[in-house]
Amino acid sequence: MELPVKAPASGGQKTTYTIETKKLSYKLCSKFDEFNWICCGETPRGVPKLILRDVSCAARPGEITAIAGPSGAGKTTLLEILAGKISSCKVSGQVLVNSQPMKEKHFRRISGYVTQDDSLFPSLTVKETLLYSALLRLPGGKKEAANRVRRLLKELGLEHIADSRIGEGSNWGISGGERRRVSIGVDLVHDPAVVFIDEPTSGLDSASALHVSTLLKSMVVNQGKTIVLTIHQPGFRILELFDRLVLLSNGYVVHDGSLHSLEERLKFSGHRIPLHVNVLEFSIDAIESLEMQNSVFITNECSHETRNEGGHTMRTPNFNNHQEKPLCYPNSILGEVLILGQRFCSNIFRTKQLFATRVVQALVAGLILGTIYLNVGKKTGQVAMQTRIGFFAFSLTFLLSSTTEGLPIFLQERRILTRETSRGAYRVSSYVLSNTLIFLPFLLMVALLYSTPVYWLVGLRGAIDGFLYFSLVVWMVILMSNSFVACFSALVPNFIMGTSVISGLMGSFFLFSGYFISKNKIPSYWIFMHYLSLFKYPFECFLINEYGGEQGNMRCLEYDKGECKLYGSEFLRQRGLKDSRKWSNLAVMLGFIIGYRVLCFVILWFRCSRRR
Repeated sequence: MELPVKAPASGGQKTTYTIETKKLSYKLCSKFDEFNWICCGETPRGVPKLILRDVSCAARPGEITAIAGPSGAGKTTLLEILAGKISSCKVSGQVLVNSQPMKEKHFRRISGYVTQDDSLFPSLTVKETLLYSALLRLPGGKKEAANRVRRLLKELGLEHIADSRIGEGSNWGISGGERRRVSIGVDLVHDPAVVFIDEPTSGLDSASALHVSTLLKSMVVNQGKTIVLTIHQPGFRILELFDRLVLLSNGYVVHDGSLHSLEERLKFSGHRIPLHVNVLEFSIDAIESLEMQNSVFITNECSHETRNEGGHTMRTPNFNNHQEKPLCYPNSILGEVLILGQRFCSNIFRTKQLFATRVVQALVAGLILGTIYLNVGKKTGQVAMQTRIGFFAFSLTFLLSSTTEGLPIFLQERRILTRETSRGAYRVSSYVLSNTLIFLPFLLMVALLYSTPVYWLVGLRGAIDGFLYFSLVVWMVILMSNSFVACFSALVPNFIMGTSVISGLMGSFFLFSGYFISKNKIPSYWIFMHYLSLFKYPFECFLINEYGGEQGNMRCLEYDKGECKLYGSEFLRQRGLKDSRKWSNLAVMLGFIIGYRVLCFVILWFRCSRRR
């Protein structure tokens, strides 16, 4: 057992954790075989790839443990298993936390995991990024979160850029090293005792890489944290900061110990390390000779560490005692919705492609379309009637197709959602609910900006109740489209696949709506698409609003020799429409909005709960 390490920064004694693996092996099957095994219980038919083979290693408090090795050695896989991101039921061997079997769900909440790619909101500032993370991870409220962020900014050396936006790309925003420190800070707001970092120096220059590594070293020295990271090609100064090195080759551990012992092993094998090459770099080149000497030196190293541990007089707490406590979220559902909603608002108002462009697009489209169909609604005759119907069809085509620009934003948020919910920051349901509530007023504004000019310029039914109903239908159409895009952004793997699927389905909705081909002529085996069409119900609402009601009995659409040949009510009967469907269709549209949101929640919940 380990000696609890004091954290000088807080002046008290903190719980520490030792993570160990014993005879750990991991086989990776194909996606098809894994699906059959999970869903159908079928034995995998393909030959599985053995990623890790009989791995035994340990990471201890107050130390930086670096996992190194050539590409494909299994570094990231081992890190994910140690972090609890890969379920222990999919590996053979043992993963122990303080000598007790790991329970992944709990361990992910008390630890921090920093991925290799920095998944951050580019429109938020450094301070806001850390503050929202603190609000979601800490139970003390805004005051406690603000105090924690203030200390963290100083600890990470980010005070001078606290009010700078994260940015994206090389044209604007903070530097790569600063982004890396922000990513580390996001997972340190709840002060975890164990931190896992995948390639902390990847893509950084030597000065930034050393800065990040020195920061990690100060955490283990001052706070007694257990830090485990993967590393590819560190420089001399960075390498000297590591306390323990786990060297992998083809899934095997060829060294688990200090850098000094690795150097001794190389000398024992008859190697001379050139002056311009560091020990790790040379050991990767000489990996085969290390494998030959593996068993002797690991045994000696472990025996030496056991003797050191014998002098301890105190023990770390039993990990299972902590797991028996119920796992609670830091905030209530309402609190999560408010915090996420505030973050959503910041992102929407600062994302010009989503906010400013969409607002201008709605207003300009309403004005241009209104001038193209100017006063068409006041004209009579067969041509004018067909022109009005064409206007309704084109309006729906424009409204349903104009929300796909939100797809890349949804995909970006999905990566962050998966990361945050896996660590117990908030519930998936809170994310979906806050996303829905925030978009309601925003899309209502878009609907009114489009409806107001186009309705009166076209000259549709001149009554305020007709305008309000038209605006309501437009709002519901935009909400349907937004929910549809949100649902499929949770399902598709990338932007290209998303645009292809969404565009194809939207085209199918237009085709089977009843406008291009009547319901009676749609083959019976395709009729279900008619009722699933997002185009059908608002199109009928527009026609009923324009030609239905009491005014429909008096409104003449076509004259013949001075006599009315076709009234509005008769036109609706010809198309099989009734006034009662004016509201029932709205109910169906509301059902689509709720249904797609619920389906979005189910897909996201499955994605976030599924582990590799």
